[in-house]
Amino acid sequence: MKIGFIQMQPALGDMATNIKKIENLISNVRDADLVVLPELCNSGYNFKTKEQALAAAEKISGSKFIGRLEKLCLENNFHIVSGFNERDNDRLYNTAVLVGPKGYIGQYRKLHLFLNEKDLFIPGDVGLPVFDIGGCKIGMLICFDWIFPEVWRVLALQGVDIICHPSNLVIPGLCQRVVPVHAVTNRVFVVTANRIGTEDDLTFTGLSIIADPKGEVLYQASADKEEAKAVEIDIARARDKNATARNHIFEDRRPEEYKRLSEK
Repeated sequence: MKIGFIQMQPALGDMATNIKKIENLISNVRDADLVVLPELCNSGYNFKTKEQALAAAEKISGSKFIGRLEKLCLENNFHIVSGFNERDNDRLYNTAVLVGPKGYIGQYRKLHLFLNEKDLFIPGDVGLPVFDIGGCKIGMLICFDWIFPEVWRVLALQGVDIICHPSNLVIPGLCQRVVPVHAVTNRVFVVTANRIGTEDDLTFTGLSIIADPKGEVLYQASADKEEAKAVEIDIARARDKNATARNHIFEDRRPEEYKRLSEK
């Protein structure tokens, strides 16, 4: 199969412009099976007030943005994972949605909020769901989740082959160095779709990345250009969890020694 990303500069509070950018860039990855878009790419990121963020958000049901993604998936017979500024009554969630040729499939809500996100969004409350899209299983994380190895391992233990990671990264270089490590320690493919550009005091770092189960970087984008890229992968490589002939990364675990991980 082929997996890929779109790296773009969303316009703050301008969903129509963001949809148009996605539709233009998608032409470069029409042969992909799975495409990952950046965090909050329906709305932009750097809101100053909750009211401003709410005005740019949508409910999942009836969303115009998700409706456009559904149309793209139907036309191209692929799946999209996209960041989504989700409104649920007066609550906001930093969400990733999964959409396929048959429509909306499911969501993940960001567990670990970064900096001023804590003033706008509610921490995720739907756990770490796994979705079978036919031929592979995927999980979703969002941006700052990258720094917590526990969530990567939980998804891997649930059998995911690919972790989709919509992002708006602002700390130069760190996440992009760590993503291949998460890929190799969990023997999964990872697609980090980052954004570019500047919103007020934040500059986003680009360098979207696709990493394989041995930690090899299959492709890395530029730091400051909009682009879309897909690469061919062998999904069976994510199901080989043997580090050596006598070492299996899950069977060799000692969970009885890891109890501190579940303590507050």
